Amino acid sequence: MADEMKRIEVGFAGGQVMSARVTMDTLKDLRAAVERRQGWHDLDAEDGPVSLDTTQVVFLRTAAAAHTIGFSNK
Repeated sequence: MADEMKRIEVGFAGGQVMSARVTMDTLKDLRAAVERRQGWHDLDAEDGPVSLDTTQVVFLRTAAAAHTIGFSNK
């Protein structure tokens, strides 16, 4: 079974925000890297690898629900 992909946003000092889809394991690794402020970290995103400076990260946001297209049953 493939890992479920989560949409995340990474906010940087200076106001830039990066969106990516990653697995939960990748998200856990990123959170640990940000907590350690270890410098450069390679993020394995759905669209390809991204290198980011964890010392510049000011927030991580995880999407609460899956995005849908069209009408939904409520």
